[in-house]
Amino acid sequence: MAAAAEPGARGWLGGVSPRSGSPTSSPELGAGSLSRSGPGSGPGSGPERSGARPPGPAAPSHSFRKVTLTKPTFCHLCSDFIWGLAGILCDVCNFMSHEKCLKHVKTPCTSVAPSLVRVPVAHCFGPRGLYKRRFCSVCRKGLEALGLRCEVCELHVHPDCVPFACSDCRQCHQDGHREHDAHLHHWREGTLPSGARCELCRKTCGSSDVPAGVRCEWCGVQAHSVCSAALAPECTFGRLRTLVLPPACVRLLSRNFSKMHCFRIPEIAVPEPGDGEDSADGSVPAGPGREVGAPESGKQTLKIFDGSDAMQRNHFRTVTVPHLARSQEVLEAALRAYYIPEDPQGFQLQALPTPAQLGDTVAAGKVWSAGPAEEEGSRAAPQAWVLRALPRTQEILKIYPAWLKVGVAYVSIRVTPQSTARSVVLEVLPLLGRQAEGVAGFQLVEVLMGSRQVQRTVLADEEPLLDRLHEIRQMSLRQMSQTRFYVAESRVLAPRVSLFVGGLPPGLSPQEYRSLLDEAVASKAALVTVSHVYSAQGAVVLDVACFAEAERLYMLVRDTAVRGRPLTALVLPEVLHTKLAPDCRPLLVFVNPRSGGLKGRDLLCSFRKLLNPHQVFELTNGGPLPGFHVFSRVPSFRVLVCGGDGTVGWVLAALEDMRHRLACPQPAVAILPLGTGNDLGRVLRWGAGYSGEDPFSVLLSVDEADAVLVDRWTILLDAHEAAGGEDSEAEAEPPKIVQMSNYCGIGIDAELSLDFHQAREEEPGKFTSRFHNKGVYVRVGLQKISHSRGLHRALRLQVEQQEVELPSIEGLIFINIPSWGSGADLWGSDSDSRFEKPRMDDGLLEVVGVTGVVHMGQVQSGLRSGIRIAQGSYFRVTLLKATPVQVDGEPWVQAPGHLIISAVGPKVHMLRKAKQKPRKAGPPKDARADGALAPKGDPK
Repeated sequence: MAAAAEPGARGWLGGVSPRSGSPTSSPELGAGSLSRSGPGSGPGSGPERSGARPPGPAAPSHSFRKVTLTKPTFCHLCSDFIWGLAGILCDVCNFMSHEKCLKHVKTPCTSVAPSLVRVPVAHCFGPRGLYKRRFCSVCRKGLEALGLRCEVCELHVHPDCVPFACSDCRQCHQDGHREHDAHLHHWREGTLPSGARCELCRKTCGSSDVPAGVRCEWCGVQAHSVCSAALAPECTFGRLRTLVLPPACVRLLSRNFSKMHCFRIPEIAVPEPGDGEDSADGSVPAGPGREVGAPESGKQTLKIFDGSDAMQRNHFRTVTVPHLARSQEVLEAALRAYYIPEDPQGFQLQALPTPAQLGDTVAAGKVWSAGPAEEEGSRAAPQAWVLRALPRTQEILKIYPAWLKVGVAYVSIRVTPQSTARSVVLEVLPLLGRQAEGVAGFQLVEVLMGSRQVQRTVLADEEPLLDRLHEIRQMSLRQMSQTRFYVAESRVLAPRVSLFVGGLPPGLSPQEYRSLLDEAVASKAALVTVSHVYSAQGAVVLDVACFAEAERLYMLVRDTAVRGRPLTALVLPEVLHTKLAPDCRPLLVFVNPRSGGLKGRDLLCSFRKLLNPHQVFELTNGGPLPGFHVFSRVPSFRVLVCGGDGTVGWVLAALEDMRHRLACPQPAVAILPLGTGNDLGRVLRWGAGYSGEDPFSVLLSVDEADAVLVDRWTILLDAHEAAGGEDSEAEAEPPKIVQMSNYCGIGIDAELSLDFHQAREEEPGKFTSRFHNKGVYVRVGLQKISHSRGLHRALRLQVEQQEVELPSIEGLIFINIPSWGSGADLWGSDSDSRFEKPRMDDGLLEVVGVTGVVHMGQVQSGLRSGIRIAQGSYFRVTLLKATPVQVDGEPWVQAPGHLIISAVGPKVHMLRKAKQKPRKAGPPKDARADGALAPKGDPK
């Protein structure tokens, strides 16, 4: 069956959906995964019969030829070495194969791969980086220089290959248009380690030399591309199925928002690829349309533009051809550079007009007819050309049934100058078996699919389709190959967008917040309602009933400050909790990217790819509150906090504030320690600090961890004039409450923490390693080694309403866990009849004193323990002068007054890592798919 739009087109079986476009904030349309249904390189097809086309097997449609090998080469299908001097190479996508493997090739060529996308989803490209042993999904070359990766899936591309990448990112939510009965595998090629084994034949399917083998980006099943067709199409999410938030259980109406906004990923300006400097700077390996350096002797390099839009933006591809190349040769090279698999007879090359030629219609429209030597006159041929499609009097157009459940991939109809959007819908409905419903209930939708954007436009009933196709081709031939037409029900989708707005003044009423927003961003009362108010945190959630108004508010709030504080705006999804499976306890992940140097950001990206990005939250973007709000109606979930002790305390404090609003008021919390001390992580067996373990293994450990109880303590800080009136500002400080899980230090311990905190605030870039941070602690400690403050004379301590006489000490520490100062046992292991054996859940705090910096160093070295002073559940400390205080590593100077420490509220449920190591079945990566074969019971 022919796939091109003009007579004589190349034939292939399969069908592709469009590729990438320029950066935009438009939303994705839905899910993206390869379909094994019908052919076509774009919306228009050549002379093929009209009618319905059922799904069928796809053929790759490569442009293969035999080549002589000059260096060691591996097969992209079986990943084995190609012995001898001959191999089979695709001229378009660089797919290399054994001759014997050729008949088994199922991987589609880049030129047709877009039309195999079932439902397009845009990618989220982050900043350029160096990704070793990764391969470009477009040209199949290694990323030897800076490349781009999607923050949500495993797609990697060269910067100038981005416009040709499939819009086949993972579908992570429902967008209100389509309900999926089953979740299918989402295959990605070439992301397997060299030791990976096929799920079906158990032979090696991965390679570090070529992009071979496929892996499901949800469940982790790995297979040869040929073997993947024999596996069940449904995906079960593998070993992580109890932790993953299923896409069918998340709804987000995101029409006016980019995926970066939907997944709360900070936008970083990425230069748009395709211009002259970017495509010829030698930063990427040579490939079709990307020649580097001076051409060989006897050859010339030409700039090729694909339409009016490319000329305006100066975005072009380059091709290298012989000086005496015939027009057919150059035209075929230009089509390959833009991955257009159609017949060259339907195209021509026109000279790019210079400013002096804009009024010269003859020069501007000159068509390439021969090489420079055959040009009339002595004037050299232009070095820049525009690829144009010839006018067409009729076309065969593919119409996709959108979200209608009709059992066919698409239908093909003939479009003539008389065809309009309404007449096409009228002709298509009988082919889909929907003629009884009437044309008034349907509409024709034009969908522009790209790697960075997916835009949909409803066509007017009287829109002439042939003129519309001609207009798109004139604008960009690449855009034409990225455009589909869907017939969809014309039901009105009620807009509803949830916007989280943080950074507002705390303690206001709902009406006061509404008035504040009206004044700051002029929100429209008829379209915006305040659905949730978090007064203590100074945040609200807005329900917006208009896509355009939601986008306006989002952009405006991000650039607005109220009372000197910048506001935060986030687009929040809705979790459909009633659709969750009974054994599903999704994991809510909080990551502090500032912790652990660059490890926090790497983990953020890894967890987005292993789980659903909607369940991973960056704490520097709104704090923990947005995550707890999204999960507020989930009946059972768990939490993973990636950060230091201060980050863990921050999340636990937010959980305490939100507890009464949650359907699961006591979720168990696991820790991935990224800080310097990580004392709570040590006690719960998560280790002294993250050192690069496989994030998948971390998630397995969370799934298998045991729940334990840990006391939470409330500290009331009531500053007042307690020592004679030197500090007049203390009277103005209102009482405040902080939460504690680990320990509270007063005196020298807090003073060292405060000095370290101030040094980090002055030069945050230097505090990127745990080793350096501990070195700074040692330095500030040595500076205080001879200081004596006589802390026992500057405060009074009451335990259970009883006054306690203090020994001569420089620091007083209240400990809740048997780890202090990066793992030291401050209380000691010796038995003492005066006190009970300490536990994290006994409702008691231990009070310990230290005599100075030297004593603290001895404790951390294991030579001594602290001075045991008291044990109890209620403490009252009276500060007679301003004194440094720290709670769970967060220090400040506390004015004279009272500190009251008491156990208030329920104990917090924490997850303690199991002692036994997770069972391994084969190579580490294969473990991701174990659950698909042998279901595992839900751990505690």
